[in-house]
Amino acid sequence: MGELAAVVLTGLSLAFWAGLIGFRGSFWRADQRLPDTPPDVEDWPGVVCVIPARNEAQTIAGTVGSLIDQDYPGPVSVIVVDDNSDDGTAAAASGAAAEEEEDRLTVVTGRALPPGWSGKLWAVSQGLLTADERYPEAPYVLLTDADIMHDRESLRRLAAKAESDGLDLVSLMVLLRCESFWERFLIPAFVFFFQKLFPLPWVNDPSRSTTAAAGGCMLVRRSALTKAGGVAAIRDRLIDDCALAAEIKQRGTIWLGLTTRVRSERRYNSLSEIWHMVSRTAFEQLGNSPFLLVGTVAGMGLAYLVPPLAGLGLLGGGWVVAAAGLIAWWGLMGFSYSPTLKLYGLSMGWGLMLPLAAALFTLMTVSSALRYWLGRGSAWKGRHYGAGTAPHG
Repeated sequence: MGELAAVVLTGLSLAFWAGLIGFRGSFWRADQRLPDTPPDVEDWPGVVCVIPARNEAQTIAGTVGSLIDQDYPGPVSVIVVDDNSDDGTAAAASGAAAEEEEDRLTVVTGRALPPGWSGKLWAVSQGLLTADERYPEAPYVLLTDADIMHDRESLRRLAAKAESDGLDLVSLMVLLRCESFWERFLIPAFVFFFQKLFPLPWVNDPSRSTTAAAGGCMLVRRSALTKAGGVAAIRDRLIDDCALAAEIKQRGTIWLGLTTRVRSERRYNSLSEIWHMVSRTAFEQLGNSPFLLVGTVAGMGLAYLVPPLAGLGLLGGGWVVAAAGLIAWWGLMGFSYSPTLKLYGLSMGWGLMLPLAAALFTLMTVSSALRYWLGRGSAWKGRHYGAGTAPHG
């Protein structure tokens, strides 16, 4: 590569990282958290927890038990919608509540999936209908996944935030499992990229249009959900959590944060499992636009590949280019990634691998686009969906 080109590319990459750190809502701080000790609320509102579950026998009992066992002053009930599972999910859920607590747990047998609905949202809609019938007085519904383990004060913190700040949606990006090599390599990077795409301080700023939520843990004010048209308004959306947040923020206020106390038990022991998780919706996140795909690939290359290539002297351009590359790679990139690594209890050494993780996520996005263009769609929980359509089967 010519010396001038190397200087220009490295300079652009260095400027990119400086801009991200200085002007992207301080997303990299990873500091949007609920207080460990929530403020007291005079009249704690009732909460109905709705859990859509399809083939989740391994984790559903833990999720239900963690919600039944909440240290929460108000009434709490749990509704599990067994979405046509064939692994004993319903039985595992039913057995999660002690005999004296069985009246707080309802297990619903899901009906067949109609056209135009995603499987998860169809299950959620049935859970919400059951909540309307059995617990119409509860002001809030907690939408959570069947692999999420809530600590005993989870609902107390969520409800206190909603009540004290007058919020219509309080969501947490739960702590994802980070034990296998591939999880340590890619999961913190996934969380970092999410924060970069949706800076949490901007999401939480009512004056900004940025919206996002994390579907594993969302406390929603039921009146706001009704005003937004319910989940029927987003019934065919594959990235349903962010779609719901967008609908609610048009009419009210939302908040999204990070946590180490609510965690996911879903395992990703191989690269293929993470690849499948990302690629099934990555191109959807880009609006299925080839132009945005090209821009994303180019931007990821400039941001994550140029610094290490320059720093290792592979771009040429002499010591100035190498020094600038190292500053961007070991300095700005590592600096901005370190709070997320700390969140997951990982050393700074993993930060040096962020460019490789970025390359893999870029390939996952390209793979998602190829599947869309070839009309192959993807699959999730035994259901298949064609390009641009909601799951079926």
